[in-house]
Amino acid sequence: VKFNNCAGNKGVRYETNSLDFKVRADGTMYAARQVQMPSKQLILVVTAWDPQTLGRWEAIVRFLVAEKVQHNGHKPKGRKTVPGELAQQQSDTLLPWRQHQSVNGLRRQKRDWVIPPINVPENSRGPFPQQLVRIRSDKDKEIHIRYSITGVGADQPPMEVFSIDPVSGRMYVTRPMDREERASYHLRAHAVDMNGNKVENPIDLYIYVIDMNDNRPEFINQVYNGSVDEGSKPGTYVMTVTANDADDSTTANGMVRYRIVTQTPQSPSQNMFTINSETGDIVTVAAGLDREKVQQYIVIVQATDMEGNLNYGLSNTATAIITVTDVNDNPPEFTASTVSTHTSARGERWDAPHHVHTCACSHFGFSQRRGPRGKMQCFAAAVDYEMNRAFMLTVMVSNQAPLASGIQMSFQSTAGVTISVTDVNEAPYFPTNHKLIRLEEGVPMGTVLTMFSAVDPDRFMQQAIRYSKLSDPANWLNINATNGQITTAAVLDRESDYIKNNVYEATFLAADNGIPPASGTGTLQIYLIDINDNAPELLPKEAQICEKPNLNVINITAADADIDPNVGPFVFELPSVPSAVRKNWTITRLNGDYAQLSLRIMYLEAGVYDVPIIVTDSGNPPLYNTSIIKVKVCPCDENGDCTTIGAVAAAGLGTGAIIAILICIIILLTMVLLFVVWMKRREKERHTKQLLIDPEDDVRDNILKYDEEGGGEEDQDYDLSQLQQPETMDHVLNKTPGVRRVDERPIGAEPQYPIRPVIPHPGDIGDFINEGLRAADNDPTAPPYDSLLVFDYEGSGSTAGSVSSLNSSSSGDQDYDYLNDWGPRFKKLADMYGGGEED
Repeated sequence: VKFNNCAGNKGVRYETNSLDFKVRADGTMYAARQVQMPSKQLILVVTAWDPQTLGRWEAIVRFLVAEKVQHNGHKPKGRKTVPGELAQQQSDTLLPWRQHQSVNGLRRQKRDWVIPPINVPENSRGPFPQQLVRIRSDKDKEIHIRYSITGVGADQPPMEVFSIDPVSGRMYVTRPMDREERASYHLRAHAVDMNGNKVENPIDLYIYVIDMNDNRPEFINQVYNGSVDEGSKPGTYVMTVTANDADDSTTANGMVRYRIVTQTPQSPSQNMFTINSETGDIVTVAAGLDREKVQQYIVIVQATDMEGNLNYGLSNTATAIITVTDVNDNPPEFTASTVSTHTSARGERWDAPHHVHTCACSHFGFSQRRGPRGKMQCFAAAVDYEMNRAFMLTVMVSNQAPLASGIQMSFQSTAGVTISVTDVNEAPYFPTNHKLIRLEEGVPMGTVLTMFSAVDPDRFMQQAIRYSKLSDPANWLNINATNGQITTAAVLDRESDYIKNNVYEATFLAADNGIPPASGTGTLQIYLIDINDNAPELLPKEAQICEKPNLNVINITAADADIDPNVGPFVFELPSVPSAVRKNWTITRLNGDYAQLSLRIMYLEAGVYDVPIIVTDSGNPPLYNTSIIKVKVCPCDENGDCTTIGAVAAAGLGTGAIIAILICIIILLTMVLLFVVWMKRREKERHTKQLLIDPEDDVRDNILKYDEEGGGEEDQDYDLSQLQQPETMDHVLNKTPGVRRVDERPIGAEPQYPIRPVIPHPGDIGDFINEGLRAADNDPTAPPYDSLLVFDYEGSGSTAGSVSSLNSSSSGDQDYDYLNDWGPRFKKLADMYGGGEED
């Protein structure tokens, strides 16, 4: 098959509606596998599609199958049935498997029919299922045959679009078709017997969906933007609008036509543009486009299918915005021939009240800038009132681009401009800014360095200038406020951190007394020449050497804050006092900056030694300094490194000192341990403290607490019921039987106690208190702090008599001497009641 998409067929792919045949990229069709051709003619649909544009094209290819030659070299004879014979049968019945009788009585099978395509209109309203065709075989008269169909739309997605009655062979469509969803279907009809054995060869069925006009044309964009130059001739191309119709483009349903509905504004004519009805190209149709009058046109374009038939076709609209672009058809022109304006001496903006595009004022030091709507704004540079008080200019305006053809006018215009300069107060300035002076460092305070004066450019104004410091980092300088004389306020040191590359920089301010005041700044740079005012320092300050010579040495050098020639070469020497220095040590010169310090004797005891060394520089006059280097002498291994024991010994700690340190550590740890044990024992004693107070102070009608200051006797009215256990506590109910605390209310039924005698036995009270004390100490629910224990609670409804009967009596009929037999706890009670008559 041959195909041409007018673009070189780049990327075009081919497909067929049959799985048995494929198409190569060059258009060659071939069988994908071995195929048994059941009919003499085969119809395929070949589709070419472009992945980039998504365009699709279809063509029908018809194959004529050649008959195979028999062994005798003759083709089989027989009558070829043409498709017209189908008209002789029922209109809805196809007999693709007809049998014929040969002349000798033998039956042979005729080649399969080529079934013509079945056309189905889309969007059918039913009812469904709707019969399409009936398929049957001649053999159904002899045996029972079952019919079935396979392919896309039957047993492949979309499923069950078509169905067939397995007995009668009637084929149905089950729902409305949509050609835009799928335009054709390729099915295969099968005939088998009741056992599933193939009776006939499969027959290809092609079903084509007939297109209906059910889709409107759709524009690619709802708004199109185009442009055209003003003054364009009729027929000038502007833009192209495109609308696509999903219906079949080979029929009138998909043939779109374009027309212009409206044009806004309708000036200078209501038909300034026209559109190609088939391609959608918009072109100018009339002259008179003028951007200065109409800058933009809005055109409504309508697309209609059915070849533009407005009665039957479907339509859609889009907006085309056409911008009229400017061309140089108007020369510049001044509105006035002369202009007068003014500017200040410092320079200001000059707004030229003319529509201009260029300014011929570069010779006068002016700059230019485009303003809105082509209005020129000239900026005067810094003009000097003392030099020129007025300027006379000639301004010319012209177009950079040439005028459009056909314009018979001058392309430029001129005007005269008078500019007056107004005097303003200008700032003083230093004629020599960044002034550099050179002097030696160390000059005394009050030395005059230079005159740093400023100049006032306002010659016609009588003004005074005052000077002040603006920046003096080290505060080394002073300036005279009237004449600008610079003097030193301190000694200048080149080695200061404020010096960068031997230069000290200070900034001064000069201000006039004009209205408004103006000021200028000047920078003074002082280059300091170095003098030899810094003695060298020995490096390093500490070193390490072995106790035996010839194992290692110490390299020493010196550092000097001065610069050449007031630095090296340095001279290193040992002082003569004390004499042990030269006796034990020696210095060997390496070069002008380095020397070596080593032992002179064969052995030196390990330790730290302060070795003084005199270092002298090469300045004029030279300066020297005696520096101390701490040298650690220690035993060394074979590599010349100090051993661990040697390092300790060199640090000055002997064996005795180490033992003393260990003993101190052990003593400290022992003290800490004893303190912890003492704290734990004290805590235990605090928890085991008895709850009862001293018997001597046991007064039942008064509670004494000597470590608290209360409010007096009124605070001693205690509500003892608040110290009793509440009855709702579950843990009390769960207590194990045994000794019960007598300071809490009993839970459950209270036992009935026997009536006590009036005079109890002295031992009962002691046992009673001891029993309560033991119960309180062993109670797990008792609070962790000391609490008041009440032992006089006997429960509600007690059978004991009331204590109110114990009152003082003067009759003397009551004997309280038995209280003396109750022990020391009741001694005070016995004293109160037993000795009443004697008192």
